[in-house]
Amino acid sequence: MHISIRLRTILILACLVGVSSASDQIPGAMPKGPVAIVGATIHPVSGPAIKQGVLVFEKGRITAVGDKVPVPKGAQVIKANGKHVYPGMFEPYSRIGLTEISSVRASNDYRESGSLNPNVKAHVSVDPDGEIIPVTRSNGVLLTMTAPAGGLISGQSAVLQLDGWTYEDMTVLPRAGMIISMDSQEEKERLAEFFDEARRYNQGQEAKSKILHDARLESMDKVLSGEQPIIIHADRANDITRAITFATEQEVKLVIFGGYDAPQCRELMKKYDIPVIVSAIHRNPRRRDDPYDAAYTLAKRLQDAGIRFCISGYERSNAWNVRNLPYHAATAVAFGLSKEEAMRAITLSPAEILGVADKVGSLEKGKDATLILCDGDPLEAATQIQSAWIAGKPVDLSNKQTMLYEKYQQKYQQSKK
Repeated sequence: MHISIRLRTILILACLVGVSSASDQIPGAMPKGPVAIVGATIHPVSGPAIKQGVLVFEKGRITAVGDKVPVPKGAQVIKANGKHVYPGMFEPYSRIGLTEISSVRASNDYRESGSLNPNVKAHVSVDPDGEIIPVTRSNGVLLTMTAPAGGLISGQSAVLQLDGWTYEDMTVLPRAGMIISMDSQEEKERLAEFFDEARRYNQGQEAKSKILHDARLESMDKVLSGEQPIIIHADRANDITRAITFATEQEVKLVIFGGYDAPQCRELMKKYDIPVIVSAIHRNPRRRDDPYDAAYTLAKRLQDAGIRFCISGYERSNAWNVRNLPYHAATAVAFGLSKEEAMRAITLSPAEILGVADKVGSLEKGKDATLILCDGDPLEAATQIQSAWIAGKPVDLSNKQTMLYEKYQQKYQQSKK
């Protein structure tokens, strides 16, 4: 019995080591001086493209961008004639950093027990060494909102940049949104009771009353003050209407995640300026009698309805294939959305909706130098991301898949000799 227990322990430890193996990529280091990308077509997203442009960044921030920008003396010059520069793409809803292998329980850390967990913070549980991170950024997706799941209140999502030694290095905004589930009128009433309790608690705190500390109720402060939105997954029209009613009753900011029937609720959505995170373009129709392309045309229909939106790939893949985000946007283009709006939907629009547009999402002076250099349109599968920077630091675009490709290329070349 003693030997079998030891053997079992060794096997468990070996499995855990395998699950938690770190990626080989080393986080980038800040360049010592300014960096100038010269000759590329620059796509700021917030404005028209600049042909034969110059973009300069230093100490992590963009210092100049335009067609007649002087190159600073002593700058590292990157000649990029014929290339294209875009902001790093932004996945607005994912589990990156909280999950690695879905079938291995030990590598999943996105759900807590209990139904009311507003004090849960996603960013502190992020694994900076996950293998999914370098795979994701190799296709130009450099930013993500990572969200917890489970219960009525899952916890607080965080905006992350996909490079760094620690979760502190990666965190752009630690409290981006409060993730809430509300699938029935009963759940709405239960949540309303909790919100009222949290409001009384915060009023007591402000009045310096002698009350017992409660981390859950205290964590609702930014939601109740309107600084932090609640993000509710709702696809059907009645669920969207219920979510909007709840938000207006509680006087809090709301973001709808999913939004399949949002065009049917256009009057309410526009009246209260409720944005939508489209949970995926590559998904099935929700009802048997829906048009086959209902999900593909959703982004265009939201635009036509005047509803703010951004595009996610969560419902298709919440972590391991986030790299396919640009192809969700590309499908929206094939079904009516303009290329410019599609690119905006995976760069600047998520930054605006999640409250980080002052830092990321477009190529403008003063913003973080989080950008990609590629040989074509990122929405095209044939386009190669050739270089990337996150907050001014160069990013290693290799990953376990490119390393395996190179390994077996060598094998096949040797076998031909």
